[in-house]
Amino acid sequence: MNLNIKLNKASSFLSIGVVMAFLCACQPDELGDGNGLYNDNLDASFTITPVSDANNTYVLTANESYISSNWDLGLGAGFYSGGQSEDIFLPDAGTYTISHQVIGKGGISNSVSQELEVAVSDPVSGNIVLGGKFEDTSDYDQWTILNISDSGAYWVFNEGSATVVASGYSQQAIYQAIDVVAGQTYTIDMLVSGESNDETWFEVMASSEVPTQGQDYANGLVMGLNTWNGCGTGSFSGLLSNVGCLTNSNSGIVSNSVTFETSGTIYFVIKCGGNQTSGISITNVEMRGSN
Repeated sequence: MNLNIKLNKASSFLSIGVVMAFLCACQPDELGDGNGLYNDNLDASFTITPVSDANNTYVLTANESYISSNWDLGLGAGFYSGGQSEDIFLPDAGTYTISHQVIGKGGISNSVSQELEVAVSDPVSGNIVLGGKFEDTSDYDQWTILNISDSGAYWVFNEGSATVVASGYSQQAIYQAIDVVAGQTYTIDMLVSGESNDETWFEVMASSEVPTQGQDYANGLVMGLNTWNGCGTGSFSGLLSNVGCLTNSNSGIVSNSVTFETSGTIYFVIKCGGNQTSGISITNVEMRGSN
């Protein structure tokens, strides 16, 4: 009986050894050498096809030789998870760098980029605010400074943003004239960021009332921040439509939409003031119609 037990154990050890030797013999020396877990020939190429019956609309089409697919439309938001085919709408004229990133077996990735030139803004959804990215002097020149207080508040145009600071309850605004259509719904938004502001107000207005130097402007409030209302305090960053808390004077609720009774020129005004406003920065200022 003892002999049989020893033989069985020996047989088991022998079988395991044979299996291990077989596995080792079959395992490639390098990852990707025929084990099927690695693909070093990922194709991230894609085509861009305009949609003939839709303004500023395009179809991005890639192949299907990958596990996952990510797209970057050149809007500053980075990559997002997408599919083999994407329908995109670019309402603003400009040059966009479209990038496609694919991920294959073994986590290997590859990406391809190409430029898309959008010649004309969409007549309805295109951004009608000029210079809203504050990229250079041509953008800065679209804005007029509205001096309300004698001192203590001022806007500074940076490369890619505009920043306002204030003290002693002073305030200052920037504005531009914009043509609108009666009855059309417009949506306003922008990226805002700041920190350590106290007793501060930040207001976005759209009204036919003409701004006057040396006078306050308080017409057609659409959206904004107010530390007394509980927003704009501490550190914040994001779309004003998300971080703001002021009631829209047009709708009576917190909303970033506005309509006008008559067509013509309105004034898009961004005003800020406060007792201790260390800085609120804005960029990507937009006002768009709805299709």
